Amino acid sequence: MQVRFSYAERAAYCKNALAKKLFLLMDGKKSNLALSADVTHCEDVLALADKIGPEICILKIHVDILEDFDQTFPLELRKLADKHNFLIFEDRKFADIGNTVKLQYEKGIYHIADWADIINAHSLPGSGIVSGLMEVGLKKQRGLLLLAEMSSANNLFTKDYAMQTLRMAEQFPEFVIGFISQQKLSDDPGWIYMTPGVQLQAGTDVLGQQYVTPEIALVKHQSDIIIVGRGIIKAEDTLAEARKYREAGWKAYNVNCAK
Repeated sequence: MQVRFSYAERAAYCKNALAKKLFLLMDGKKSNLALSADVTHCEDVLALADKIGPEICILKIHVDILEDFDQTFPLELRKLADKHNFLIFEDRKFADIGNTVKLQYEKGIYHIADWADIINAHSLPGSGIVSGLMEVGLKKQRGLLLLAEMSSANNLFTKDYAMQTLRMAEQFPEFVIGFISQQKLSDDPGWIYMTPGVQLQAGTDVLGQQYVTPEIALVKHQSDIIIVGRGIIKAEDTLAEARKYREAGWKAYNVNCAK
């Protein structure tokens, strides 16, 4: 089995300050768990962030599904991120020309660039999408993930598409921090890989979401961060379940990590 550098060691290879911060955060907190808080009310997001914040390295949200969004929400969420030492990931999946995504990121009612540490985007529109987002985010010390693979059944992502996404990322290492993917794409230790669709038991849901276990994601596929949503937020005891995932993720990370 290939031995991997530790998170702390890999921080030295990052060209983006936020990526370095995330690696060191994971190492210090002993967590590679990202919570996907796919709920539709601000108070529910904040409650999850406060309760489960000590267990996670990232809180991932979809701000545009919140039915009662107002300008106080990002301020309160930012306070909780600082309190519990996690990063905020707005799962916007930008997918348009550079000028449009620049406006979507910076303007509108959400002002995402002001509070989200991490955003993501499809590489399909071409490198202009990265350039547009970078014009806004780089000066704020933000980071971008590119979608190289997804966990839904019958998706159109191919191996060649993933490799072209990697090539695009390599043009912008000061802003792109890694990938949403099902597996590691490169031997460069500076990239961060986040895998969605993780549960303690593998399987599928009725809408085609395909679940893998922490062991498959982190050991077999050599990803770095497991993204867990319903496996935690639908549990009777969300905090206890989050701890299970955190422990499982950290154990799996240590299987092939250089000691």
